[in-house]
Formats: sequence, structure tokens, C-alpha cells
Amino acid sequence: MNDDIDRDLPMDVADALRDAGDTLAVAESCTGGLVGAAITAVPGASDYFDSGLTTYAYDAKRHHLGVSREALDEHGAVSEPVAREMARGVRDVADVDWGVSVTGVAGPTGGKEGAPVGTVYIGVAYAGPWGSESSYATVSRYEFEGDRAAVRAQTVEQALEELLRELEGQREHERERE
Repeated sequence: MNDDIDRDLPMDVADALRDAGDTLAVAESCTGGLVGAAITAVPGASDYFDSGLTTYAYDAKRHHLGVSREALDEHGAVSEPVAREMARGVRDVADVDWGVSVTGVAGPTGGKEGAPVGTVYIGVAYAGPWGSESSYATVSRYEFEGDRAAVRAQTVEQALEELLRELEGQREHERERE
């Protein structure tokens, strides 16, 4: 892999995290570390980026992120419940403000009914201050077109866009409370 990564979106994410004084960790499956690579392509990423975990296998998701056996068994790795548990898990294991997860079927094989090739779930979890009851997690489902590389690239871009949207929403919410 080369370092020829578009830095505009990662730079926007970096600026938002720095402005908020927040930290980030990512849990990736189908992207195999590409979200973390995009984040760390920005100089100074250590100011806000804690860690990235590539949890490809079921057992890795269970051991490193605390994803439940029930979620994996009942829904499969490529599902909304697993993406949510991955995002919350990486947020809590790394003890950061934000956790992002990606799980999907990049192809060319592996698709099935209900989750064809290109199906991706992206989770974003926020850790609000203790006692504020403001912690939450969101999950979105996508069906991307293209070959394996295209699906993975679209997933990275969408994950960063979702994180940026949540960061901006959280900043707006905090301004309203002031």
C-alpha cells in the first residue's frame, strides 16, 4: 500500500477532533486497517488517534471488542448489531471519546441473500461525560458498487464522513447547552 491517500476528508476529521479535544479508535473488518491508515496519513494524528484494531474473524471481534457470541451467531458479522457492538467495544476498550467500526462484504465472494457483495455497516459510538446520559451509537447500512478495492475505498470515505457528521452534530449540541 502506498501513502497516496486523499487527505482532505481525514484533515477535516482531524480538525474537528482537535477542536473538540476528543480522541478516536477504530475497529475494522472488511477494510483491514484502511480507515486507520487514512486517519494517520494526516501529520500529527497522534494528537487524537489512539488505536486501530483489525478484527476480521469472529473470535477477534469477541476477544478484542467484546462483541457478543449471540450477536455474531444470530445476525452474522455483517449486521447492524455487530457493527454497533464493534463501535461501542473499541470506544470502551480504548477508553476514547469516539469509536468507529466497519464490517461488510467487500467481495468478490462472500455475499448472500440480505447481504450481497458491497453490503457494509458503519458504526459510530460516542462516550459522553459520566452522568450525562449522552453516550450513544449509530449504525448505517450501505450497498456499494464495484470491485473489492472500490467497495473498501467507498467504505473508508463513508466512515470518515459519518464520523465528521457526528462530531459536528455533537459540537452543535454542546453549543446549544451553553
